[in-house]
Amino acid sequence: MNGLTLSPALGWPLGAAIAVAMAVLAVLTAVMHVKHRLRSDETLAACIRRTVLCLLVAVMALTPSIAAPTALRAVNTTDVVLAVDVTGSMAVEDAGYESAGGISRIDAAKQAVDGIAAAYPNSSFAALRFGVSGTLDVPLTPDTLAIRSWADTLSVEPTSLSTGSRLDAPIDQLLLTAKSIRAEHPQDAIVLYLITDGEQTSTKARRTYSSLRQYFDDAFTVGVGSTQGGKIPQTGTTPGASHEQSQWVMDPSTGQPGISAMNEKNLKDIADELSGRSVILSQGQSVASHVSDKVSRRWRVSDDAKRRERVTPIVWPFAIAAAALLTWELGAWIVMSRRSL
Repeated sequence: MNGLTLSPALGWPLGAAIAVAMAVLAVLTAVMHVKHRLRSDETLAACIRRTVLCLLVAVMALTPSIAAPTALRAVNTTDVVLAVDVTGSMAVEDAGYESAGGISRIDAAKQAVDGIAAAYPNSSFAALRFGVSGTLDVPLTPDTLAIRSWADTLSVEPTSLSTGSRLDAPIDQLLLTAKSIRAEHPQDAIVLYLITDGEQTSTKARRTYSSLRQYFDDAFTVGVGSTQGGKIPQTGTTPGASHEQSQWVMDPSTGQPGISAMNEKNLKDIADELSGRSVILSQGQSVASHVSDKVSRRWRVSDDAKRRERVTPIVWPFAIAAAALLTWELGAWIVMSRRSL
């Protein structure tokens, strides 16, 4: 059911201040007329006109609006696909993001996802994780809360399931996802963010990402971790299980804890294959400054399962009345000026 509400276009602090000031001015106008009516040439009509004009401005400052429930929302035609590495090396605590340092790579990836979601307001997102294989967790949705919630649940895959880091693991799922988005929204701008440490430990040669180039308008490889690297903690037998920091993944060739380091070359090579850019995250840096310049300027209206309230301002009747009173005031001033000559 529709309802009348107040929704100041200038915000409540400024809108309320203007409304109060104009209301006080209206009262003063009436009081001064009554107090000085015998010594002033102001007519009663002029007093009423000026008082009403002040009150109209006060009402417009508070912006009367009609609130109505709706399931429709305007969505920017930019689609952002997020692919996050969840291999065991992402548990290494040598990453940084903004003010945080010495955090795990997966935690830096989570913060990067949150930053990307904030950098593309009103856009749509799809999210997948990759380790042993690529898995689409969140199909394309304009719900940024769903993407942030997904990022919060990200954890590295168990050590027992690991078969070595394969940077080409998400290619097949990315192809399916991007092809589906392009078929459904052929005019959209599709941007890819591949968040990984760039490490490739599999003995198999990595497949090229160039097959994705036909579907993505822009792409970023986002590197987390450090080139110095760190020891890889063992993770539990189930995804998301905690790990003991005293237990490390051992290097069978040396019998010592294995060292995982971010590989900047792999990140740059993949970015080149995608005709995109490589971004290396560290303490003091974020993804906020790495927003695609191919963001769409177009919008579409889509249905949303989440019902929301649409607020429609109805200021125009008050504006017409105020304009009429101002015209009247101007005419009265011109007549009065000519009489004074």
